[in-house]
Amino acid sequence: MRNGIKKTAAWILALQFCAFPFQTMSAQYSANFQDADLREFITSVSKQMSKTILIDPSVQGKISVRSFDSFNEGEYYQFFLSVLDIYGYSVITLDNGLLKVVRSATLKTAPGKVLAQSQPAVGDEFITRVVALKNVPVRDLAPLLRQMMDGGGIGNVVHYDPSNALLITGKANIVNRILEVVKRVDIIGTQERELIKLRYASAVDLSDVINSLIREESKENPTQILLPKIVADKRTNALLISGPENVRQRMKSLIAKLDIEQTTLGNTRVFYLKYAKATKIVEVLTGVSTKLTEDKQASSQSVATPSRDVAINADEQTNSVVITADQSTMQELEKVIARLDIRRAQVLVEAIIVEVQDGNGLNLGVQWANSNVGGQQFTKTGLPIFDASRGARQFDKNALMTSDNPIASALSSFNGLATGFFEGDWSVLLTALSSDNKNDILATPSIVTLDNKEASFNVGQDVPVLSGSQTTSGDNVFNTVERKTIGTKLKVTPQINEGDAVLMEIEQEVSSVDTASGNASDLGPTFNTRTIQNAVLVKSGETVVLGGLLDDSSKEQVSKVPLLGDIPVLGQLFRYTSTENAKRNLMVFIRPTIIRDDEVYRSLSKDKYTRFRELQQQRIDKQSSGLVGVKDEERPMLKELNFDVSSDVPNSQSSRNPFRE
Repeated sequence: MRNGIKKTAAWILALQFCAFPFQTMSAQYSANFQDADLREFITSVSKQMSKTILIDPSVQGKISVRSFDSFNEGEYYQFFLSVLDIYGYSVITLDNGLLKVVRSATLKTAPGKVLAQSQPAVGDEFITRVVALKNVPVRDLAPLLRQMMDGGGIGNVVHYDPSNALLITGKANIVNRILEVVKRVDIIGTQERELIKLRYASAVDLSDVINSLIREESKENPTQILLPKIVADKRTNALLISGPENVRQRMKSLIAKLDIEQTTLGNTRVFYLKYAKATKIVEVLTGVSTKLTEDKQASSQSVATPSRDVAINADEQTNSVVITADQSTMQELEKVIARLDIRRAQVLVEAIIVEVQDGNGLNLGVQWANSNVGGQQFTKTGLPIFDASRGARQFDKNALMTSDNPIASALSSFNGLATGFFEGDWSVLLTALSSDNKNDILATPSIVTLDNKEASFNVGQDVPVLSGSQTTSGDNVFNTVERKTIGTKLKVTPQINEGDAVLMEIEQEVSSVDTASGNASDLGPTFNTRTIQNAVLVKSGETVVLGGLLDDSSKEQVSKVPLLGDIPVLGQLFRYTSTENAKRNLMVFIRPTIIRDDEVYRSLSKDKYTRFRELQQQRIDKQSSGLVGVKDEERPMLKELNFDVSSDVPNSQSSRNPFRE
């Protein structure tokens, strides 16, 4: 009985020794196995490292291994892999993180872990890496790399031609060694470069054709992926080719076949313009084509080529440009048209022209007349003394004064006091006239014009001016009359600069007829003119004052009878005094607004139209109809205009007629 218990205790101790042959202290591992079962060895490693390890049924045998040094966890795992490798087994890592022990001979078909380039791997761990080559064909390199695999047939190198990539499977140390070789082999070789100038074809178009052909050939024959690189130089119309000598020669032969002259000396194309005016574009294109022709003739003096005339014409009805030219010239002219035929911005120019006039005058005087010997007539009285005398003598206090009476017509222009006395042949006229003249002129012209396009605004009238007179032999007088435009004029040329700044060249004029001067004999009327001509730079939406003119004048005129008018106090009876004071102030303000799209244009138009319609409505509300049988709601009124019509539907009824009925 005692012997049985002793034997049982010995077996338990032996099993414990076999199950826990490792000594651990502070995450340090060591191993000591003697003729241990391979499965028990794998199980012990799984327990000590807390890893789940699957064992293939074919894994069998005995092992003897002993470590005299302690390992950390990473070192011990590599020690574990090395032990298995010695006995012909390997460990693969599954996608779910589990480990599996299989025979090394079956690794080619076993699923392995695919590592990225940034993931490290060392030792005997079975891995798979994918590497893409840039300069060397994988079909040529793969057989060489397979010879670097170990003699046991573990691992493999597979090439994939479409993406020029290698699939390397094997132990980490072997795979890393192969990757180092690939890195040193996959470098850019020494290839010569050659520049081929084209005579007829376009370098850009021809490079696209050749590169497309190269891509198709690489799909059909992956070994030809290292064809030369073709780069186009638009400035010199040339192709830059790099690659092996034999391949470059083949490309040069292909380019020579494609770079041929067309069967006709030129071709004709019609360009329909969207925004620009055809006649203006033709002027620019004619100058450009002349320069292009001269440059080509200078660069090809040694080459006998037939001369080609470039014909450029404009069709105003369709607003199109018709060009006949060779291919290269046609392409250059097409680029010029594309850059010129663009939608130009517009500028709304709003101005305020203010002229304030303030004047006053005082006329005092005494006039004498005698029906027999005449009288003294002083200027600036406004009332002829003889007419007043005759009218006074014809006056009947018991009768009404008629319009044919001279005094009636004479006094009709007076705004003051005029009184007269007559006795016998003598008459005297006393005048006292005070005038006060105030006049405010406010003009607010506005105009929309294209960028760099002159626009003018003119509101006024044409006044006839006698420019010449001629008398014929029959005493017939022929007068030559010219007309002068007077009123408010505004001429502006805006130019949009960087930062929404607008440079404006402005000519502004305010003119009128001087009614006070009258017609001086036959010289014609006198005109009052105020002009401003300058250039200003202002940001869009801001207001700038162009200039101001302050005119202050004072005039005093005295008319008198010689000697008698100089007598103190009493001389006032023989004197006439006229005093005038006038002051004018002219100011001009201007504001540009850049219009770049239809939305801004519609917004500005809507604001002005709505404001004008409101003013019209206010005027109607303040006034009565005054038309018999016409009600106030039936009076003429601007219709409401729909400014929200979408420009995306140009053929819609609302687009053709934006007025709401």
